[in-house]
Amino acid sequence: MAVATGQKAPDFTLFDTQKNKVTLSEQKGKNVVLLFFPLAFTGVCTKELCSVRDNYEFYNGLSADVYGISVDSVFTLDKFKQEQNLNFSLLSDFNKATSKEYDALYDNFAFDMQGVSKRAAFVIDKEGTVRYAEVLENAGELPNFEAIQNTLQSLN
Repeated sequence: MAVATGQKAPDFTLFDTQKNKVTLSEQKGKNVVLLFFPLAFTGVCTKELCSVRDNYEFYNGLSADVYGISVDSVFTLDKFKQEQNLNFSLLSDFNKATSKEYDALYDNFAFDMQGVSKRAAFVIDKEGTVRYAEVLENAGELPNFEAIQNTLQSLN
């Protein structure tokens, strides 16, 4: 079932690139942006995450923590983060449970890959409620960053 605005964000615990566990419910008191993306080192994913990197001060200024989430391993995500100089956390959903919970998982992706994260964006407020939800079927499209930023501004 799709995650919708106004509902409590499904909780999860995933490992970041430093091999630390990150639990969504422990982020209470902060606005959170979750950006699910298909695969590290691909063109559109790189463009998306580098755009966030280049505008990170905006998110930081609105007390928002940004997390990129994909089914890549922590090792792949660490290499990707280093090569792209990303200044926010990447989380590995290698077991695909979180992507599935957020209804952001392709059954069948390019080259017959199964279980790849869809490109999706969620804004979660300081109380853990979803305030923006966007799941894209076309991996070639980018999330609506203007809508994400407007949502964050409305929370402050």
